[in-house]
Order: sequence, then C-alpha cells, then structure tokens
Amino acid sequence: MTLPSCADTPNPEAWWLGADTAEGVGLSQLQADEALVRWGRNSLQPPARRSLALQFLARLRNPLILVLIAASAISAATGDVTNAVIIVLMVLLSVTLDFVQEHRAGNAAEKLRASVALRARVLRDEATLEIPVTEVMPGDLVLLSAGDRVPADGLVLQARDFFVNQSLLTGESYPVEKHPRAMAGTATELQDAINAVFMGSTVVSGSARIRVMAIGVHTALGEVAHSLQVEPPPTAFELGMHRFGMMIVRVTLLLVLFVLLVNMLLQRPLLESFLFAVALAVGLTPELLPMVVSVTLSRGALRLAAHRVIVKHLASIQNLGAMDVLCTDKTGTLTEARISLAQCADADGRDSPRVLMLAHLNSSFESGLKSPLDEAVLAHPMDTSAWTKIDEVPFDFERRRVSVLLDRGDARWLVVKGAPDDVLALCSRFERDEGHTVAPLDAAALVRLRDRCHALERQGLRVLGVAWRHVPADHPHADVRDESALVFAGFAAFIDPPKAGAGEAMAMLAKSGVSVKIVSGDSELVTQHLCALLHIPVTGVLTGQEIAAMDETALRARVGRTTLFCRVNPAQKNRIILALRARGHVVGYLGDGINDAPALRSADVGLTVDSAVDVAREVADIVMLDHDLGVLHEGVLEGRRTFGNVVKYIMMGTSSNFGNMLSMAGASLFLPFLPMLPVQILLNNVLYDLSQAAIPLDRVDDSDLRRPRALDMKFIRRYMWLFGALSSAFDVLTFWLLIHVLHADATLFRTAWFVESLATQVLVIFVIRTRGKPWASRPGAALTGVSLMVVAAAMLLPFTPLGGYFRFEPPPAIFFVWLAGLLAGYLTLAEVTKRFFYARLTDTGRHNGPKKPGGRRPVHRRARTTASPEV
Repeated sequence: MTLPSCADTPNPEAWWLGADTAEGVGLSQLQADEALVRWGRNSLQPPARRSLALQFLARLRNPLILVLIAASAISAATGDVTNAVIIVLMVLLSVTLDFVQEHRAGNAAEKLRASVALRARVLRDEATLEIPVTEVMPGDLVLLSAGDRVPADGLVLQARDFFVNQSLLTGESYPVEKHPRAMAGTATELQDAINAVFMGSTVVSGSARIRVMAIGVHTALGEVAHSLQVEPPPTAFELGMHRFGMMIVRVTLLLVLFVLLVNMLLQRPLLESFLFAVALAVGLTPELLPMVVSVTLSRGALRLAAHRVIVKHLASIQNLGAMDVLCTDKTGTLTEARISLAQCADADGRDSPRVLMLAHLNSSFESGLKSPLDEAVLAHPMDTSAWTKIDEVPFDFERRRVSVLLDRGDARWLVVKGAPDDVLALCSRFERDEGHTVAPLDAAALVRLRDRCHALERQGLRVLGVAWRHVPADHPHADVRDESALVFAGFAAFIDPPKAGAGEAMAMLAKSGVSVKIVSGDSELVTQHLCALLHIPVTGVLTGQEIAAMDETALRARVGRTTLFCRVNPAQKNRIILALRARGHVVGYLGDGINDAPALRSADVGLTVDSAVDVAREVADIVMLDHDLGVLHEGVLEGRRTFGNVVKYIMMGTSSNFGNMLSMAGASLFLPFLPMLPVQILLNNVLYDLSQAAIPLDRVDDSDLRRPRALDMKFIRRYMWLFGALSSAFDVLTFWLLIHVLHADATLFRTAWFVESLATQVLVIFVIRTRGKPWASRPGAALTGVSLMVVAAAMLLPFTPLGGYFRFEPPPAIFFVWLAGLLAGYLTLAEVTKRFFYARLTDTGRHNGPKKPGGRRPVHRRARTTASPEV
C-alpha cells in the first residue's frame, strides 16, 4: 500500500525519500501549541462530542417515542389539549430519567479511560517529556524502545538494532529492521521504507529516535482507519440483550395490532383506541433497560476503581463476571517476577564461571529492553571492557534466542543465549572441562544434556542454553544464518519464587467456577513444578510443538481438558483463546507483554497491569494497578453483581409488565370502556420505572456470585409466560371484584386497577429478586425505600387534586381491605410459583440440562450463552 498525501512533507506521496537535515532539533513547546491549533490532535477519530442538547434530542428518535409524540399532536389537534400535554410530560420524564443516568455513567467511564491513556516520550525544548499520544505533533522528536507503540508516522534519525512489527499495515508478521538511511527514488511502497516507521506499528527490540512526519488521519494508518474501527464480535451478554429486545418488539407488535383490530371491530373511537394501543406498547417496552445496564456497570467500575482496577470498557465488567476460563501467563502473575540466577552449569553439571561469562557477555551487549533473566545475569558483575559489539540478531518469539557478535581484538565470537531445545538444535559440539576440550554433540550426548536440562526444570528452575562459535575476524554482520555449528557451553538456571497468595487466589477463582489455564513460553516441567507448589491440579499439558501440528478442529477438542500450554509463541496463544471461545467458553486473558497483544484482543475480556507495555495496555479492556489475582477475583464477583441486578430488571419487565399489558388487551374485549386510559397507562409506567431505578443499588445474594452466568432466552421466555399468566390471573380476579362486588363505574374501575396493578408489579420485586426465601435475602435500602414510596404515591394520588388531572376518583375504604388480601395472595402464590419454576422448569433445576449419550453434557455455543440466570 502507498501513503496518503500529507502536506508539508518532503514528498507528499512518499515522504521517506527525503533526507532530514536537522536530526537533533525538535519542537519547542510554543511550536507544538501552534501545530496543535493547525493540525488538531493525533487521533484517527477526532473526539467531536455532541452537545448535551443534541444528545438528549437523539433519544427521541426511538420509534415508540415518535409515535407517542405524534399521538399527542393528534390529541391537541382534536381539542384534547390536556391529554396531549400530559402525554408529552410523561414522555419527557421517562426520556430525561434515562438520559441523566446514562450521561452520568458515561462521564465516569471517560474519567476512568483517561487514567490509562497512552503516552509517548518526546524531546521538547531540549528536554525529554512524557506526553499523551494525542499531543504528538509533526516535527516532534520521539524516543522509542522495545514494547512501545509507534505514535505517528516518522523518519528514523538514529537507530540501534531497531526492529518493528508493522503487520497491522503490511500483513507481514516478521519484524523489520529500520535504519536511518536515504531511500532510492523507486521505493514508493510502505514495505520498502526501511528508514521510516508508521503509526500503529510495535517496537519489538532495540531503540530509535524518529522525527514525526504525519499524524492522525494523515498517517498510513489513517488510510485504513475505517477497517480498524470495526466493532469486535458481540459478547455473550450483548447477544443476549439483543435477542431479548427483539423478543419484546415481536410481542409488543402483536399486542398492539390485536388491540387496534379488536377496538376497530367494536367501533370504538379510533383516536382513543390508537392512544390505548400505543400506551400498551410503551408499558410493555423495558425502556429503562439501557439506563439500568449503564448505571449498574458504571457503579461496578467505580467499585473496582477502589480496588485499583481501571475499567476501560464498561461492558467488560459483565464479561468478567461471565468468564468461566481465565488464561494467564506464569511470570509475574503466579510468581514474584523477581528472578535471580541460581546456577550456571557446564555440560557435566558442575558450576561453571565460563558459562556465566558467556551469558554475561550476551546480556551486556544485547540492545533494547532487558528481560528479567538478563537483569539476573547482570546482577553478577564482570569486566567486559575488552570486548566490542559488532552486531546483533535480536530476540524474537519465533527463534526464542538472541545472538551478539563480539570482538576482543584477538578473537571474534558469536555468543548465543536462548531456549535450551532451540540452542541445542543449532549445536554440533559441546564443551567439557571449562572449555579446555570440545567433543562432538552426538545423539547420546544430546540425550544426556536434555536430561540434565529437564532435571533442573523439575526443580522449578527456568533454564537457558548458552552457546558460541568462532567467526572470521572480517565477519562484519550477524544474521540468523550464522546461528549454526555452535559449541554448546552449558546452562544458566534461574529461580522465580511463587507469589505469596497466588495459590489462595487460584483456589478462590476455582471455587467461583473459573478454571485457570496457564499459557506460558516456559517449559512444561518448570510450570508443573510451580503448579505443585501452588496446589493447582494439572489435567493436561500441551506444548507449542504439539499445537503447531494440530489443525483448529483438533486444538478445539484438546483445549477443554488441558490446563498447561507451554513453550507457546504469540500466534499459538491467540489460537488457544479462539479455540476456547469456539467451545462456548467466556474467556479472559491476563498478560502484559508484546507477545500477549493478539490474545488480549481475541479474548472476551483482556486484562493487563499498569506496568505493561503500551501495546498490551491499549488493547486490554481492564487494567489492574496491582498485579494480584486476588483483586481479579473481586472483579469477577463485581461482574456477577452487575449481571444479577440487570437480570432483576429483566425479570420484572417480563413478568408484571407482560401480565398487566396482557390483561389490558384482554379486558378491552369484554368491557364497554377502556380498562385504563392511555395517560393512566403512561403514568403507571413512569412510576414503575422510578421504582426500578434503584435496582443498580440493590444487594446480590452470595449464591448468585458462585458461578458464571449469561442470559438464556429460553429461560426468559418460560419465565415471561408463566409469571405473566400468574399476574393476569390476579388481574382477572380484580376485574371480577370491581364489577361484581364493588359495582364500579369506569372511573372507579380505572382508579382501583391502577392502584392494584402498580402495587403488585412493584412489590413482587422483593419475591423475584432472590432465588431463595425473600425474608432471608435483605434488599438494598434504596430499593426498599423507593419501592414503598411509589406504592404509597399510587394509593394517595386519587385523594389529591392531581388525581383529577389523571381522571381518578378516591376508592372506598373497603377496596383497600380487598387490596391487602389480593397483595398477600399474589405475593404468596408468586413465591410458590417461583420455587416450582426453578425446581421443574429450568435447566439449572434439572441439573443443568439433559446430557448427551455417553454422559457428557452438551457444549453450549457462545452465541447461545452458557448458563441460566439464577436470581
């Protein structure tokens, strides 16, 4: 691909063909401020937020809201101005309630996202500063090192063993070395520009200084920004919410069409029938669901922030709660990440100063980011002043080794350090007696050396192989082809003690239904030893070599019964995550390195730590300021709390709402008048929504936190029909009572049923909010207070002057006696029905559903969700 045009560059089509003549001069702060005004921020998508007024008006685009506004206009045009005004007020109150809550939730999320914004190191006024990536300007000098993400397109001015991965733009997965040199005029393609770096690339190794040439939409990445902004696949929760919404839409349309048809056949006033049908639709629609979800997730994010956990994407909290598999690296997560050098041993297993010397030379002259293993080697000081570095073949995750070419004046050596198996495969000889003798590395010797390596690994030590070879004195450059015919010197063994509390945290996750799988580049023996120390059961082991030989179907069959994935590269980590998701699991991935970025993006929820490299922090959904699995367990529980409260709202909406609307539609067939006026239905709906606004503040039972859960549409449909029928049955009983006992006229009928329907559908929350006994599960104080106040307001409204505006009249005292009996009977029968439902009509009540032949339970695909909610 070629670059888009960018003004003020040496060549708009291929600016890397020019030569930079001011390598050491960056921008002043004044120049940077002027550039910010001219070019705008360094972002592919400018943060053009709409005004609050436009955001509010956008909510009126809801089809049901538009229908209501049209209905109010028709009422006003026909002379019923009072009815039109009340309808508009009800609509505005409902929309405003939703808007205010979601706006507050959005502001909280923006503050949390800003706290983990990516930063870049630049030279301003001859001083090194860390600034947000969005403030990088053309002309800035940016300093890059291993693990950084390139913040803009630029020319390389200085580089030292500088390798970048630009597969995001070119599709080429291998790192490319960059040099500060002029390019031929024919090098107009991006992949030919070895003297330039491009926004979105990642630095694999080495360091460099670049001059920024293009930012934001003017970069190469800006040309493909549209494809990069495509939303990731929907999560299990998003799929469930969409299907729930579609189910409600279908039921609503059927109900509205039925009511309109019946009232037209009965020759009732068309306008009044239309308003009644529309009001029924509004009453059935869970219009507060987005607000309940947003507020609940925002509240969860703020709670996690108190535990030093930053949530970048609110929806990831629910995914964290639904997670049933956590994949994690070993180093720094299960171990202290304070690695020390335990032993340097020769081929005979004896301590060897020579192996330490070779390892020290390799680590000393290796450029770029030093690994913890390098730091452990360098903690043993040695004099390397006699040696000069000529070149380097940097570390990459495919080769799993690093080689440096060194010269001492009288000798020139290539010194190699890396994974033992990979290094041994390149050796043809091995040292004995501290290098005084060299023997051929035959098959028997190779077996002995591998056994010695495995013995060290079984002690919980991480092992590197160290090798070397002479090269000619005029050998000017090192490349991968030089890594052959090496002389094996010995092993460097390192120890990384288990992290305090890691075993307990793993046990808590397992107890909460989250199986932990370790995905590591380490050997299986080292990882198994660590699992033994932490009392983590191991059910299966797969190595990177075995995974490489598998197709996707075979890997998918194995991942479910495998605990340890060892010696894996970044691509294999990604394959493991995708295979687990394909089996229907909700997968979390915890990683902090460059090699973890693909897996972090592919997981349902990506987790990292604040000290992670830029690439990992950018793609992760959640950033933990403390690398502690105990904090992660708190996040899992918080995710389940949010899900539990969201489900409570859904359960209420699909039981009482559906039942009441069904009763209204049915009553309109037999009554000589509408059972409730449209404005009364809207008022009922608004008061009901107010009672549910406190659901995000409710407590969640401990039993609901024990297992991961996801929305199950089969469960919800069964619940809606059963409890809707129960609600309608009591409505029919109320109708009989009002007509045959109290001999109510139209006004009293509507008043009494308004009070009864609101009281029953609000108070039933105390029954259905818990799967257990209502009196044993204490509701939140806010939910209790708001619910009782709404019921009291409904009972008192007919006795106030405001009741006349809604065409209510005070019911007789005997009605409230009957109402108390109806409420007691309804709530009692609702509790009995609930127990029957969970015992007989749910998959959880039948031990999670039927088994397949052979005793294995069916594997639920992710799109179908993984468990029924146990509320």
